[in-house]
Amino acid sequence: MGVNQNISTPQWGAEALLRDLVFERTGLYFDDAKLDLFGGKIAPLVEERGFNSLLDYYYLLKYDADSAGEWDNVVDTLTVRETYFWREMDQIHGFADEVLPHLTKLGRGGPIRIWSAACATGEEPLTIAMRLNEDCWFERAQIEIYASDASSAALQRARQGVYGGRSFRALPPHLKEKYFAPEGKNWRVSPAVHERIKWSRANLIDPEAVAPLAGVPVIFCRNVFIYFSADAVRRVVDSFARRMDVPGFLFVGAAESLLKVTDQYELEEVGNAFVYVKRK
Repeated sequence: MGVNQNISTPQWGAEALLRDLVFERTGLYFDDAKLDLFGGKIAPLVEERGFNSLLDYYYLLKYDADSAGEWDNVVDTLTVRETYFWREMDQIHGFADEVLPHLTKLGRGGPIRIWSAACATGEEPLTIAMRLNEDCWFERAQIEIYASDASSAALQRARQGVYGGRSFRALPPHLKEKYFAPEGKNWRVSPAVHERIKWSRANLIDPEAVAPLAGVPVIFCRNVFIYFSADAVRRVVDSFARRMDVPGFLFVGAAESLLKVTDQYELEEVGNAFVYVKRK
């Protein structure tokens, strides 16, 4: 079993029950072949609560009215938040050089809104803001950037705007010097950039959380669907499609594909990258 030997549980039954609850609430999915991995990841949380069984932890998550904070721990434990500045820049360059000028020419009035739908600790939306600032887009158009994540802990770090060395491994040195100031062993992002982002918490599986954010022409939802089942991905991207402006542009991770899960978008090329476009 993938749990600590000191934790008693009715073998696979409790692990599968807890796994299915996590999938229902978060979209994070572990198939039967990865059930041991799931149990191993979740076991430390069970022990920290002082429980002796996965079933006790299941009851806590399912029925305890004060379990919201514990769900943050679950999400943080089960996902690998590997993010950094200037990641997968071909998409962001394509957005800045082709999509944004197109949206500006449409002249629909009001701000052009961008949503980073799984922002983790904030590197992606801040990268978008830096890239747009480099081309003086904030002076050329009214632009709003929204960023959300399912993890309150990750959002707290994003709101602080302080980053360690690994976050900068792809950021050109002159941009690090321009947009960050040293703070002890870390670096703090410039308030002028950080204040461009409107941060909020949203679980992508929850339609009520998605609704107020998805009515935008541009969504970046990258490197999160690798944790979801195909059905969960379909539900999320179709919920985006119901609310997105037309045309709407959905950027997913370079290793992620929507071709087999939805017919709501057309795959199109922008610069050296691809984007899923809602045309109707």
